[in-house]
Amino acid sequence: MNPPASDSESRLDISIAGEVNMDLILYGLEEAIPVDREILASNFEMTLGSSSAILAHNLAVLGRRVGFVTRYGSDEMGRIAMERLAESGVEISHSVRSKNGKTGVTIVLPHGRSRRILTYPGVMFDMTIADVDVDYLASARHFHLSSLFLLKGLHPRLPELLRELRRRKLTISLDTNDDPENRWDGVLREILPLTDVLLPNDDEVCRIAGRNSVDEALDVLAPTVPLIAVKCGKQGARVQDGSRRFTVPGIAVDPVDTIGAGDSFDAGFLFAWLDGERPEQCAQAGNICGALSTQKSGGTEAFRDQALREEFLRLHPLPRSSKI
Repeated sequence: MNPPASDSESRLDISIAGEVNMDLILYGLEEAIPVDREILASNFEMTLGSSSAILAHNLAVLGRRVGFVTRYGSDEMGRIAMERLAESGVEISHSVRSKNGKTGVTIVLPHGRSRRILTYPGVMFDMTIADVDVDYLASARHFHLSSLFLLKGLHPRLPELLRELRRRKLTISLDTNDDPENRWDGVLREILPLTDVLLPNDDEVCRIAGRNSVDEALDVLAPTVPLIAVKCGKQGARVQDGSRRFTVPGIAVDPVDTIGAGDSFDAGFLFAWLDGERPEQCAQAGNICGALSTQKSGGTEAFRDQALREEFLRLHPLPRSSKI
């Protein structure tokens, strides 16, 4: 099932309700960090973080009409994050500024292929359905949810919200991201049957399904979710489209930083899917955008660099019928 065709009544292509924070990235640190010592990093970057915001930002840069609903704090981190979103073209008019709470922040310590991710959630947990204008979300053709387990305030009425959006003819995609409690249950089980597109990585899909391999996990989830695209890093994407299963090879690049690559894959996949592209082309677009994001620090900096972005997409064009 693809999203409804764009028309004058759909003010937005996609609406997103999610979290926002800034990423503070410290490079060059050893995995074993001693206590009570001053340890020096080799480099530092501050970039727009959080899966929901990275996706919203990069989709808007690609030309989609994106409405983003979040709760953020009355602090500098919140101001900078929301300015970055607005600069990209994301509509943030329905986001809520918390008078007392702080915006979340994530400290990322890359260690080669692995990394430590340390998050202070701030007001992430505080956003509830009362903060969300359902009519605004429903003005889009499609709704996306990332970071399910960080949006605890939405959980009690989230199935109700998704059922209402489906009633209003929106399609729905989900990227759970990691579960910090490693439980992978609760509201997730209620909303999987309401999901049209599931976008996990290879580790997450196994944890969602309670299986040891991607193919075993897809066997479990395929009867519930019509379209699943599993992000497998440089190996590309493993896709389950109804009864069909196939792999779309990744894009060979020399990565500077893989932070946010999965969220950028989501942006590329949904960018093409909103055009009605076939799943093969959507996954190809996802791989291209994921690879692009690795060319600079953080999940959005490569998209913010217009010259870099345009040259990369010239060398690796998005699916032919897509327009940027």
